[in-house]
Amino acid sequence: MDIITKEINIKGLVQGVGFRPFVYRLASEFQLNGTVENNNLGVYIIIEGQEDKVEGFIKALPNRIPQASHISKLCANKAELRNFSQFRIVKSRSRSEEVTEVSPDIAVCENCLKDMEHQQNRIDYAFTNCTNCGPRFTIIKDLPYDRPKTSMAEFVLCNDCDKEYKDILDRRFHAQPVACNICGPHYKLELDNKSYADINEITDNATKLIESGKILAIKGLGGYHIACDPFNNETVRELRKRKAREGKPLALMFNNIDEIKKYLHVSDEEQKLLISWRRPIVLLKLKKTISEQLALGLDTVGAMLPYMPFHYLLFKKLNIPALVLTSGNFSDEPIIIDNGVARRNLNSIVDGIITYNRRIHNRTDDSVAFVSNNKPRIIRRSRGYAPSPVHLQLNTEGILAAGAELVNCFAIGKGSQVIMSQHIGDLKNLETLEFYKESMKRFSKLFRFKPELVVADMHPEYLSTKFADDLSIETMKVQHHHAHIASCMAENNLDEKVIGISFDGTGYGTDGNIWGGEFLICDLVDFERYTHFEYIKQPGGDATNHHPWRMMLSYLVHYFGEDIVKEKAFLFEGIPHTEIELVGSMISKNINCPLTSSAGRLFDAVAALLGACKNSSYHAEAPMRLEALAGNEKLERKYSYDFGELISFKRCFKEMIEDIENGIDKSTIAMSFHNTIIHLAKHISLKIKEKTAISKIALSGGTFQNRIILGKTEKLLRKSGFEVYSQSNIPSNDGGIALGQIAIAAKRRQLKI
Repeated sequence: MDIITKEINIKGLVQGVGFRPFVYRLASEFQLNGTVENNNLGVYIIIEGQEDKVEGFIKALPNRIPQASHISKLCANKAELRNFSQFRIVKSRSRSEEVTEVSPDIAVCENCLKDMEHQQNRIDYAFTNCTNCGPRFTIIKDLPYDRPKTSMAEFVLCNDCDKEYKDILDRRFHAQPVACNICGPHYKLELDNKSYADINEITDNATKLIESGKILAIKGLGGYHIACDPFNNETVRELRKRKAREGKPLALMFNNIDEIKKYLHVSDEEQKLLISWRRPIVLLKLKKTISEQLALGLDTVGAMLPYMPFHYLLFKKLNIPALVLTSGNFSDEPIIIDNGVARRNLNSIVDGIITYNRRIHNRTDDSVAFVSNNKPRIIRRSRGYAPSPVHLQLNTEGILAAGAELVNCFAIGKGSQVIMSQHIGDLKNLETLEFYKESMKRFSKLFRFKPELVVADMHPEYLSTKFADDLSIETMKVQHHHAHIASCMAENNLDEKVIGISFDGTGYGTDGNIWGGEFLICDLVDFERYTHFEYIKQPGGDATNHHPWRMMLSYLVHYFGEDIVKEKAFLFEGIPHTEIELVGSMISKNINCPLTSSAGRLFDAVAALLGACKNSSYHAEAPMRLEALAGNEKLERKYSYDFGELISFKRCFKEMIEDIENGIDKSTIAMSFHNTIIHLAKHISLKIKEKTAISKIALSGGTFQNRIILGKTEKLLRKSGFEVYSQSNIPSNDGGIALGQIAIAAKRRQLKI
């Protein structure tokens, strides 16, 4: 049998996930010699041996890769014989300005949890990890991914850890964060001017504090969390007060999947997502009450499972099955990562701080997802997902996408990849803007990125747009909802004309008005606005986000005149008459009343109409409450609307008011309204198909986070003969805008437009 040599280049998520030891073991199995190395391109293998065994190795390789790894490209080419005498893992090196993927952080594995019980130097060690798990993105500073280029650099390996690190057959071979009780980082509890360094003292005290109603700060993988007992109403109420988080739902961490199932409904797909190595927060329907203070009237709660060794150590001693685990910050500010800042800023919120002495280099919030039509849908893309790239069939090199204003993520282009940042947040304050700029610098260094073209939203007042304008390089502006649809197209590898349905909260339109209920005919270059929800005055502009009743008033006055306030006074119950008069005067005199076609503002108006939310304390509360109010999803009842040049909801509002007056259950009215929007989507899509023969539909925008709207719209459109594309791994909210911006910019650049 002939001896052959092949060079194999692998790109994808192949560093920091145990890929080289896996290759070594596979080469040993096939009795092959050669080398494997990490470089900034990915993994480079030279394999040599009998031809059938080399081919067997290449065939087996992609089918047996480690669970957290992913191959995006594998090239194998014949090479000259090297006459290797063994198989070796060789030192990492840089080969060009191209880069490999950087692994997201991976939840602690079962083997490491067992080691924490049996391995002498790792008994109860809260930083136990291996090549299959542990911190990655949060500790990396530069590529290739090696210990000196992480925040583990200062921790010198002890003899035992060094042996594991160098033993090719060991599970910790080249696990960059490898450590133990002797040589690694350690936790510390700071409480009442005392500090505790022993892990058992820390968890004992933490347990007593939490179970006695106290609130703790706990340093996590990507930032600080705030923890307390979710079954104690007074404690949760106190947390809300201290954190200035009046109404927004709080996430829970449960000790195991069985406990989640006791309190929340969990489908098979939701369970897969919960137990996956990414460990996101998953939005689940409530089965029984945990605390009335958790979700405050909503029918879902965000739940996750432990993903750090410390979480398991704490739950081992707690007598409660869950913890509130919310971001360690004040409202609208980035999650805190610095120990000193945590001590200063969280003292007014917490009764004690559990910290550790390893630096978080890249901050990440917990990712958030839900399941619709048996598919995971990411709402917030951060820990466990970022910075895994999206692969396009376009050259994205040198393109920087500034993203949107709310739930911002930016993105950079490398080769044919779009590398999206972790969740940044709302660019409304200096702290978040600084986090945005700092993260952009770090991405530029880590991924060897030099911007040649920056693409931004058309809105002139977005801080992301202003940032782009200040860069002094070529700038391209993209309409907000075109970017939404392009984001969905890019995720689904579409590059053709589609019907784009963008139901969203806000977005600057080409006519200077606020868009958000849009039917577009578009591709990656441009779009045509086929039709949209009728323009309605938005009294006070963004003030309607906090006072949904203002949009209700605006819709009612627009359709039925100013006398509606007296004729249907019951609709305005609880709203001061002086405020109604003031806002009514703004509408009649057109003072600070921008026009909006927003789906989000329509949902606000209906939520206020039904009494679900007349005043809101956090972003999108009114639509969330309206969704929670909607009853039986099998109900097919719907309201009327008119479609001429625009889409009018006059008949819809008239029929809803009649239902309220006739005592129809509010949950029936809410579901009937949802069905109206769903059937409207089908109706308009059929009209567009009749005109254009386009049968592919892309759905995007924040309103498609509503699982009733998304789930039933997808099904109805497919039943009507459409190919329907929606978003799964990239948020349909503004967190996905940057992907669409890059896709549009890359296509326009390719065509020199």
